[in-house]
Amino acid sequence: MTKMLLSVALLCASLSFQGTGSAHASNDASQPDQVIQWNRMLLQILQTPGAQPATVHPTRSMAIVHLAIYDAVNAIRGGHAPYLVVHAPRSASPDAAAAAAAHTALLSLFPTQQSMIDAKFQDSLSQIGGGAHVRQGIRVGKKAANAILAARANDRSDSTPPVFMPQSGPGEYQLTPPNFKQPVFTNWSDVRPFAPETGDQFRPPPPPAVTSPRYTTDFDEIKSLGEINSTTRSADQTDIGRFWGAAPVQNVWNQIAQTAGVSFANSLEQNARMFALLDTSLADGVIALYDSKYAYHRWRPVTAVQAADNDGNPDTTGDPNWTPLAVTALDPSYAGAHAEISQSAATTLRDFFGTDRLDFSLTNPSLPGIVRSFQSFSEAADEAAVSRIYAGQHFRYDEDAGQALGDQVGDFVFDSILRPVAHGR
Repeated sequence: MTKMLLSVALLCASLSFQGTGSAHASNDASQPDQVIQWNRMLLQILQTPGAQPATVHPTRSMAIVHLAIYDAVNAIRGGHAPYLVVHAPRSASPDAAAAAAAHTALLSLFPTQQSMIDAKFQDSLSQIGGGAHVRQGIRVGKKAANAILAARANDRSDSTPPVFMPQSGPGEYQLTPPNFKQPVFTNWSDVRPFAPETGDQFRPPPPPAVTSPRYTTDFDEIKSLGEINSTTRSADQTDIGRFWGAAPVQNVWNQIAQTAGVSFANSLEQNARMFALLDTSLADGVIALYDSKYAYHRWRPVTAVQAADNDGNPDTTGDPNWTPLAVTALDPSYAGAHAEISQSAATTLRDFFGTDRLDFSLTNPSLPGIVRSFQSFSEAADEAAVSRIYAGQHFRYDEDAGQALGDQVGDFVFDSILRPVAHGR
């Protein structure tokens, strides 16, 4: 593939794609296709305050929307196994089906955003045109979206998160400063996965004992590199720590996928399948991630460093005033979320394209002057993982476990669903 440098702008309120490649839309060469357009709309909605319920992880919404789009397009074009069975005439418009599937799913998931969603649907129809094939496509899209919405209606994502009761002892998760709030998504390991059988199917092995040499090594590393005023962390490492915490990491990887879809000149069908696989792997990875977090309830570095004099490890030294570069996320430490989500995404994209290689850059207007450039999906995933060490959020063993988990989930999803089928349909 021709080497290309593309930039993904990670905006705080609305997200956009910037690049040197040209997108491939069915009817308007100046626009990316309907899959990418609706992925942008999805990310914009997810950045809207209050649009997503705080107790529902956004990766669930991502998977539902893109599985609906995939089933709608695949029902018409064929070539791969459906996620759910949807029948459609070949004469139907796949562009209209994609737009209608996204529109229907988004209206159900984000009813308060109806005006924005309806406006985007009208914009899509103005690009696609009219006619019987468009009306057929709209019916197919609605049917696909309603099917996936019905299938996920009782997936336990709406259950009340139980109150977390911290246990005592070295290594046990404690509520973290500055506000000592309850941890989030305490129920999420019980959500029914999209592809695996259960949320604990890929549970990592336990974290190292607090008295082990591995723990001591990782403790010393985070204590030195993750402190807010660290003298051992380089300026570039500080940029990395801040950059990867400035936008939801699952959104970043959806934008990287937009870049990849354009760079590799994906068709509408290819983009539909790519985003469905990507966001399903993200959703299932997050379910597995929270299974690990609440199965092991391992303490965060801020607790570990401040309490180290009483952790039973003679080789660790505490600092009761230790403060991380970034405010600690509200959940247990093991395994690391940035590591798991990023590796799941990188593995899925590598499996989909058959190569790890893509040159791209990431920027964020909230951090002017910082540009992160990569030559592969895995390079970006590795940096996202290590960023949490520089930010004082995670031990290295958290990140190693997160990446191993993400790799397993990404491969499993790719190998299990939406597979090629013989005879076209």
